[in-house]
Parts: sequence; structure tokens; C-alpha cells
Amino acid sequence: MTPEAARKFTAIVSKERYLDRPEELACYAYDAFLVQALPEAVIFVKTTAEVSQVLSIAHANKIPVTARGTGTSVCGAPVPIQGGLVVCFSKMDQIIEVNTRDRYAVVQPGVINNDLQNALAPHGFFYPPDPGSMSIATMGGNIAQNAGGPRCLKYGVTMDYVLGLEVVIADGKITRFGSKNVKDVTGYKMASLFCGSEGTLGLVTQAIVKVVPKPETTRTLMVNFTDLDDTAKAVSDIIGSGILPAAMELMDQFTLNAIEESANLGLDREAQGSLLIEVDGIKEACEKEVALIVDHLKANHAAHIEEASTQEEQTKLWTARRSAYGVFAKLAPDILSEDVTVPVSQVPEMIRQIMAISKKYDLTAGVLAHAGDGNMHPLIPADRNNKAEWARVEKAFDEIFAAAAALGGTLSGEHGIGLAKAKYLDLVMDKDSMEIMAKVKSAIDPLSILNPGKFI
Repeated sequence: MTPEAARKFTAIVSKERYLDRPEELACYAYDAFLVQALPEAVIFVKTTAEVSQVLSIAHANKIPVTARGTGTSVCGAPVPIQGGLVVCFSKMDQIIEVNTRDRYAVVQPGVINNDLQNALAPHGFFYPPDPGSMSIATMGGNIAQNAGGPRCLKYGVTMDYVLGLEVVIADGKITRFGSKNVKDVTGYKMASLFCGSEGTLGLVTQAIVKVVPKPETTRTLMVNFTDLDDTAKAVSDIIGSGILPAAMELMDQFTLNAIEESANLGLDREAQGSLLIEVDGIKEACEKEVALIVDHLKANHAAHIEEASTQEEQTKLWTARRSAYGVFAKLAPDILSEDVTVPVSQVPEMIRQIMAISKKYDLTAGVLAHAGDGNMHPLIPADRNNKAEWARVEKAFDEIFAAAAALGGTLSGEHGIGLAKAKYLDLVMDKDSMEIMAKVKSAIDPLSILNPGKFI
């Protein structure tokens, strides 16, 4: 980056919102993945006009630009692997409009997911996508990664809730796609194209998202099994019967014990597998669904079924589930948390293969899964400084991704590709499909300045 370009950037946002000292840049060199790379500068934007000006200068000078929210990505998507400029949206954080009559909200990209939930709650509404990092993750990052979460089993992922986007493309042009209408089939669904594009096509500066009424009733079950296969089979039986819970989370014994060791929540350390199941809707429907679910659980030899009787007990059960990543981070200097998805009927087989592969490479692995939609997170604690161990970790994940693809699955259900899984794309995409993506990228960002060096 030339001094002249740096001077122009500073003139747009003032010195207070422009960082270029090494100790400052180090804070923006990483996310929750493993790879780090220093940018040459970080700029904090507050308006769409500022983003447009910044990209115009970057485009004219061929400066790489990487968008960033709060850095909660777990695949390296916001890591500026080719240096250049990080555009940080954490100060562009206004909820512009909440309209429950027409069922939408308009937000800036730096709005925290949970802040939107809190703004909707007094109206009796909510925004369904709920990634595990929802208390700190930004809406812009959720859109960039097409984020999911436990409730996405019933309600769908971020893309299903994006009605419209304002996007600044590489040369600084401000574009708008979609509308505030729930039904809108006017032209290409361009807003969906930017969901999951991981900042490689444009920078989102405003989003119109669909919001929905909160269900009348929520019921939460914690179920323990003495056999992990029974746990996984119960999931496929429940889903296969036509019941659609709001969430169905699976934890294996290693994960349960890691959580209990850290949080002391009274979890059953002897259980080989556990399910956290939540149903929601009108009271009578929930009662019928719970009864049917319990029948399937008993048919699969559930050892213990507990239902939360109060809101506090529901919160306690979800605290156990949502604390898993933080707990694993305490087990070793590094934790590799991956993300594969298989058809629900293949969940038992995928768990067996994860366990067999981990054992083959003499590794300890936990399995955490949004099992109702086949989205699984194998977690392996290890130490990158132990070269031999880390080589085994990489070989294990090579085989885990290959196994998921062989079972008809895919590389990611909610984390995205980023730096973590770019080399595995040909497991699930053919050459022609990847060429079409490259042509789209080239048409919108011909100089390839937006998040270069990633999966496209």
C-alpha cells in the first residue's frame, strides 16, 4: 500500500478509525481458525458512502480488501491472507427498522445477532438463525458465511431470511438487490448469491431480513443413551417419521465429560451419547410431538429422559450445549473444530467413521452435532507445535472430509470454506461448477481484490 493510498483512506475516516501500527494490526490477523496473516491497515467504516470511497481507492490501486466483523469465523474467511486492507464493520451497527406488521428488520452489517433478537423480543418476534457465537457475531458475518445454528433444523439458515441486500462491489459501486417483500421473484435472486460468498463478491452494507413470530410454547428434552449408535439412530428415526423439532443436538461422551468438567452442570458422565431436543409451536401440537418423540427415544433404548420444567432449566440445558467450544479450547493449545454435513440417515455411519479415523491416528475426538439436519462438528484437541501429532490431525481430517463426501454429504453446513477447506472443494464440486463460480467472481470483481486467496 502506497503512502498516497494510506493518506486517502485516512482522509475518509479520520486517524481515529485507521490503524497501521504492528501491535494494532496483530489484533486483526486471525479469527477462530488456525492461520494468521497481518493486514497492512485496518479501517473502521460507519456509512455506505465511506465503504464506496474506500473500495474505489482500493480498486484503483489493486489493494486486497478483506471484510471483517467481530472475527468469530472458524474457517479463516476474514484472515487477510494476501495482506492489504481490512475493512471492519463493527462500528456500523445500527438496527435501522423493525417492522413486525410486514415481518422484516433492516440492519447494518455490524449489528450483533443477539442484539437483533433482543430488539425483536418485545414485539413477540425473533430472527431464527442462531449460530453458537450469536452473542458476539455480527449480522454481516452471518450473511457472508450463510451461518446456521441449532434452530436451523426447523427454520433454515441465514439465506432463507435475507430478503434484500445493499452491497458495495469491488469498484465502489453501490448496488441493491431484493426488497422488503416476503414474495419477490423479480429477476435473479442476487441477494442469495452474496449469502455465503465470504466477502469475495462484495461488501454488505445493509440487509433486510425476514423475522417471524415467536412460538407459543417451547419444550426442551435432555436424553441420555448408553450406546452412541442408539443416539444417532434415534435422530434418524425421529426425523424419518415426519416430526420436525426446532433443534436436535447430539453430544458424545467425550464432549459431555469435557463440559461437565468445566461447567459442573450435573450432566451424566456415563452416557455414551446425549440428545438435546427442542420442539416449539402451539401447546397442543407440542404435546403431541413430545409424546411421539418419547416413543422413538424409548424404542432406541434411551436410558434417561428429562424435560426442563422451567425457563431456567431450559437455559441450563442450552448452556451446556453452547459452552462446548469454549470448553474444548481448554483441553489443548489448539482445537480443530470442523464442519461436515451428511444425509440424516447417514448420521450413525458418519459418527462411526469419525471415531474409527480418530482411533486410527491415535487422536482424541469429540462429536458435537446439529444431528437433526446431519450437520456434524468433529472436534480434535491437539498441539500445533507437536509436528508429528499435527500431521496426524491433518490426515484424520483428510479422511473425515472424504468419508462425508462418500456418504453423499458436503464440506460445510454452516461454517463456510474460507482457508480451512478450499483444498477439499473437488470432493463435492466438479470442474465445471467451480469454473462457473470463477466466472461470476471475475465478472463482479475482475481485479480479484475482494478477499483474495480464499476458496475462489
